[in-house]
Amino acid sequence: MKTRSPHPTFGEAICFWLKLGFISFGGPTGQIAIMHSELVEKKKWIGEERFLHALNFCMLLPGPEATQLATYCGWLLHGTRGGIVAGALFVLPSAVLLWLLSWVYAAYGAVPWIAAIFYGLKPAVTAIVAAAVIRIGQRALKNGVMWGVAAAAFGAIFFLKLPFPAIVGAAALMGWLGGKFLPAKFPAAAGHGAAATGTVIDDSHESPLHAQPSWARAGKVLAVSLALWSTPVIVAGLWQGWGGTLVREGVFFSKAAMVTFGGAYAVLPYVGQQAVENYGWLTAPQMLDGLGLAETTPGPLIMVVQFVGFLGGWSQPGALMSPLLAATLGAAMTTWTTFVPCFLWIFLGAPHIEQLRGNVRLGSTLTAVTASVVGVVLNLAVWFGLHVFFSKTGVVDWFAVVVSVAAFVAMQRWKVGVIPIVAASGALGLAWSLW
Repeated sequence: MKTRSPHPTFGEAICFWLKLGFISFGGPTGQIAIMHSELVEKKKWIGEERFLHALNFCMLLPGPEATQLATYCGWLLHGTRGGIVAGALFVLPSAVLLWLLSWVYAAYGAVPWIAAIFYGLKPAVTAIVAAAVIRIGQRALKNGVMWGVAAAAFGAIFFLKLPFPAIVGAAALMGWLGGKFLPAKFPAAAGHGAAATGTVIDDSHESPLHAQPSWARAGKVLAVSLALWSTPVIVAGLWQGWGGTLVREGVFFSKAAMVTFGGAYAVLPYVGQQAVENYGWLTAPQMLDGLGLAETTPGPLIMVVQFVGFLGGWSQPGALMSPLLAATLGAAMTTWTTFVPCFLWIFLGAPHIEQLRGNVRLGSTLTAVTASVVGVVLNLAVWFGLHVFFSKTGVVDWFAVVVSVAAFVAMQRWKVGVIPIVAASGALGLAWSLW
């Protein structure tokens, strides 16, 4: 019998999470795969079923599931400080790099060669989203009922314009009821058998002491998290006024953090519609550019909201004299109010979720939610396609069509990664414009 692997020191964990923050390309699916490979297979810090149980919980939460999964795993290994470090280092490299790219975009985006690069990026982003529909669909749509849930979600958001939170809520309720009355049609996700030998926290290992739930702990977590979450918004309101851009961004993205489920691709229709059509912080083409920038950086794809906050501050600086200062504060406000709730959900809910390992009803709910996300992501692909392929009234942009199809085929047939696709598409846009 092999002995259990030694528990990693806090320093070892910090080094790992920092490394992960710089190499976590490929969107949530790629990031989750990297974490599984490192934590479960190589380092054996966390068992297979334990990892999948945490993933299932994170996918049911509003917000970016990969960030929350990193926070959960860090918390499981080293308590609250481990969760804070894991979540923060997963986001920080991307936040710094995206701020720099956003500044270059806002300050020099009108330069012809930069505009030409983004002209090539937009059809690539459309192809990436289309590929995401297939990737998620292959995992989620296992029977006719799940196909029906996905189709209903697409129809509800595309034709009926129903709010995304209502769609996800209805799917979750359907999954919960389906797991009770039609369990064969709403199968729960499961792990892959017995615990791995030598794992630090394996599938049969009892939860650590810091993972034991209590009312006192929950009250403390809630009070501290709500104070941290709201303080920047209150300070901005007292400084700039309650109708200023900073406060509007803080309030909007705080609401988005509470109601947006299903990962970045599912969040973007809601954020894009409100940011473009309601607040006027940026345009639909700029939203596509922001997604292209977010695809080129490590970390969670939901970091595109930082780009939205940056351009909102840049275009509407208010009483702030410097657009760059307003944009930087807007980006910081957006990032803060988007990600602080991630820590709240994990630190508040994870101890109870640890007690629910093996609960079938939770898995059935996840199955229906994931199926509804397929329909929502399909809506996003259609929304992007309409803006990219018909950039001029009544005229098809055949360059965009060809680049998008080529990028899609490259990803699906030859498994080309996102970074080469984005780089090649940007280069094609530049070459086409120069030609």
